[in-house]
Amino acid sequence: MTGGMDTAGRHDRPFLVGFVGDAATEAIIRDGLGPFVGLTIDLRRGSVRAATAALRKQATPKVLIVDIGDEKQPISALRELAHVVEPDVLVLLIGSIDSADFYREVTRGLGVLEYLPRPLTREKIAREFGPVLVGQIPERDNGGRCVTVTGVRGGVGASTIATNLAWLSGVAMQRHTVMLDADLYRGIAALLLDVAAGTGLCQALEMPERIDVLLAERAAVPVAERLHVLADRLDFMTELNCAPGATRALLGALRNRYNFIVADVPFVPNAFGRDLLVEVHQRVLVLEPTLASVRETLRLLEVPPGPLQKQRPVLVLNRVGRVGALNRRQVEDALKSHVDLTIPDLPRQIGNAETLGEAAAATRGAFRNAMLELARQVDAVGMLDVGSGLSVSVTAGTGRRWLPFGWR
Repeated sequence: MTGGMDTAGRHDRPFLVGFVGDAATEAIIRDGLGPFVGLTIDLRRGSVRAATAALRKQATPKVLIVDIGDEKQPISALRELAHVVEPDVLVLLIGSIDSADFYREVTRGLGVLEYLPRPLTREKIAREFGPVLVGQIPERDNGGRCVTVTGVRGGVGASTIATNLAWLSGVAMQRHTVMLDADLYRGIAALLLDVAAGTGLCQALEMPERIDVLLAERAAVPVAERLHVLADRLDFMTELNCAPGATRALLGALRNRYNFIVADVPFVPNAFGRDLLVEVHQRVLVLEPTLASVRETLRLLEVPPGPLQKQRPVLVLNRVGRVGALNRRQVEDALKSHVDLTIPDLPRQIGNAETLGEAAAATRGAFRNAMLELARQVDAVGMLDVGSGLSVSVTAGTGRRWLPFGWR
């Protein structure tokens, strides 16, 4: 791929070219995009591999529509396409895979601007693709990914899950990771990772004008080469004065320094916690198989999503199989929603690890497997080709993701 060359003003580049697999799709695209670009839509019959072959020999359009509906290895084919197009191309994708995982992979992992799964309609094409053709391009969300982990009640294991998720990312996967403990009175993230809480976080939240990458680094305590903990301890009689905009400034500084930010956010009514729940990319809710947990989960699911959150919170059902507790089916029936992930009741393994200040996810078994699946669901690891049938491994996703299309 070529890079660093300003191609936006060149006259040899067509504005819009599309490669689609059938006549019906072509008709829908023409009807949907006609009001935006008139009749000048260069649509050709062919697959993503036909697009790759054609664009090896001709100028890259400013906007490229590609149909991957019949492609068995879509990610591999798109990577091949990325090698022959210019880096500022805006890629709009249509296909047959209706999967949140696939959507995240092509938009965040490959830099595709938008992906629409079939069935397609004229209205859907106009609504999602049309604004791009008139210059209304959504701003790319660069920087590290932020996730909150919240226990719907105290003692359900949210801090254990948050710290092990951070350990898995920073130590096992070698990604630059920070564990942010938002419980400034009783937080145990530093304790679980066998380090002392640092200082400076409370001061930064009270004086956001002082927040920068260097301050965030000084306040964070190293656990390993690529894992840090950002925590503080307030006296119980002291109230935190979280200044307006402080949480956003803090996350901005952390995202410039770390690939992955895990925030352990208790379910308490304070500005810091509320702001974190709004500003992050994904929320994780941890519950136990009890009626009390179900009740609080329903309340937390009613909290409106933040601007970066494209899907509902990930629901983690912890301590499944405990004597006298509800089973998964009963919990899901009560929630009227499916649980995304279950973790068995493992009091001996988890208790021993916490007593020794070790990560329970370091030991192979059910808990580690659950943490790997959680990392996959919150997008903490690089996704493999959806068509490959392979599962996520602890070596996936190391380093910063490569964004072939539109990466600046």
